[in-house]
Amino acid sequence: MEGASTKGVLSHLSLLEVQARSRKSRLQQPSRVKELKAKVEALRVQRDQLTAEIDTHKNLQKLRASMDKQCSQEEEEEEEEEEKMDDDSENSQLLQLMARHTQLKDLLHAHHIIGGYNVIKTSQGKGLCASLTTAYEGVYLETYNVEIDLKPRLRISRHNVPPFIPLSSLAEQSNMQTDIRSFLDTLSKHLNAFAGRKQQLKLVKELHKSVEVLESNVLCSVLVMLLTLPGEKSTVLCTLNYTDHTRLLPSGVHFECKDKALPDAPEWKKNCSLLMETPVHKALMTMKKNETIL
Repeated sequence: MEGASTKGVLSHLSLLEVQARSRKSRLQQPSRVKELKAKVEALRVQRDQLTAEIDTHKNLQKLRASMDKQCSQEEEEEEEEEEKMDDDSENSQLLQLMARHTQLKDLLHAHHIIGGYNVIKTSQGKGLCASLTTAYEGVYLETYNVEIDLKPRLRISRHNVPPFIPLSSLAEQSNMQTDIRSFLDTLSKHLNAFAGRKQQLKLVKELHKSVEVLESNVLCSVLVMLLTLPGEKSTVLCTLNYTDHTRLLPSGVHFECKDKALPDAPEWKKNCSLLMETPVHKALMTMKKNETIL
């Protein structure tokens, strides 16, 4: 009897457990359905976004093909291609801008691959001519050209690089025969540094009338200036040496003055650092603002 009673109790407990699980499942079911509906809606939104991106990509590809074709056709043919697009549509105009943007990015990437230099073939493909443009502070300056024969070995045939730039030495040091881009990069550094130093000298003469330029060479690797001090109007001889011809800034600054203690004064030590870390015309401007020179 005791065994039957125990068995009855266990059966009843098992039935209660099953009923509790069933009740819990029914309570959780609406929440699960809501969760699944939200997931379906999110997937639909994602699908619509992907569909829109695919359509946009297809339209961009058509526009790119049209633009690339227009670059090699006459203006009338270009207008005919443009008429196929709905110019009054804001979406159409946006797509055209996006297509133009990707086209320019591709051109910039191609330009970067060849080192950023404009290169054209010469002598019916037997040589090439590289153009190296110099610039300083966003202003384009001189452009230099180097014509190189490709056969039987690489050889510089003609150029308009200034004679004080050691062209032959640079070609040898950078191993032009196996790495022409390295040679062009090195040459470009020398030319841009020279153009920048030359432009700085020009700006010193234009912006600082109280500063007298006493000496400079064709490479602009040496600059000697006479600076006037406030007060008794004594002067300081300032010499800048640009021993690294690939840099715009001097590697050495030297002051000479009747007052032998002046170069070692804290203020003039700061001026020395300023001239070595800042383009000379800007450094002189700061020195004027600090009233250390006139």
